[in-house]
Amino acid sequence: MNISGHTRVFLILGDPVEQVRAPQVYNHLFERHGVDAVLVPAAVPPEHLSGFVRHVLTARNIDGLWLTIPHKSAVLETLDRVDPLGRVAGAVNAVRRNADGTLEGALFDGLGFVKSLDHHGLPVAGRSVLVLGAGGAGMAIAASLAQRGAGALALYDPTAGRAADVVERLSGAFAVAARVAASADPAGYDLVINATPLGLKASDPLPLDVTRLDGGAAVVDILMKNQPTPLLRACHARGITAHPGFEMLVQQMPDYLSFFGFDTIAEALRDDPTEVRGLLAD
Repeated sequence: MNISGHTRVFLILGDPVEQVRAPQVYNHLFERHGVDAVLVPAAVPPEHLSGFVRHVLTARNIDGLWLTIPHKSAVLETLDRVDPLGRVAGAVNAVRRNADGTLEGALFDGLGFVKSLDHHGLPVAGRSVLVLGAGGAGMAIAASLAQRGAGALALYDPTAGRAADVVERLSGAFAVAARVAASADPAGYDLVINATPLGLKASDPLPLDVTRLDGGAAVVDILMKNQPTPLLRACHARGITAHPGFEMLVQQMPDYLSFFGFDTIAEALRDDPTEVRGLLAD
């Protein structure tokens, strides 16, 4: 990769960032399509996020940010504008600097997730769904599921009040029966989503009791690291339909690229995402 003083620079902020797969994929796409741009990971502690975002985007060649755990919600306080899904979910995963200097955020996790369900042939409308984890990714997924017409939506998060806050926002914005789940018990749900960080470390417990899943239920684990995750392996051992989160990333990539002005790459990816799937599967 030939980086020069003309290169457009983008950063993906997280804490940690060791698990992120976006740089290898987007940088491949930039090079493949002859675009002079680069995406670089940056490990930014939560207590420094606000100051970092404000200062780094004063650099005229740094055009935008990707956001991952745990910054998707906290970054909102630094933004001038947020798209509708981001406002409802209270989180964004992309920030750009506009021509007038304002900072604008958008949320693509949930859109990518529901498109990934389409790819896997898993319907949303009328289904009973449990989302584990009400952090940035969980909120994004819940908002898009509500927008898609999930029949019933339950959220569980061990942090007191976090799930209740998301449920309140969803109930005010969408015609969905949303509630706070009392536990991570997956019994009785058609679709269960792990949007927690459990599984990033080998020592982590499973986010749910796989023996409690209904036989016809489907599970999606959005973790991008340690594939197949312990949860996916446990589900497969029991014969439960379970999918990794890679397709969620694939499906949101065209929206990300268009947001940052790379419409030509976005259109090519919509036409054929096969190459990207291969990169993420490696």
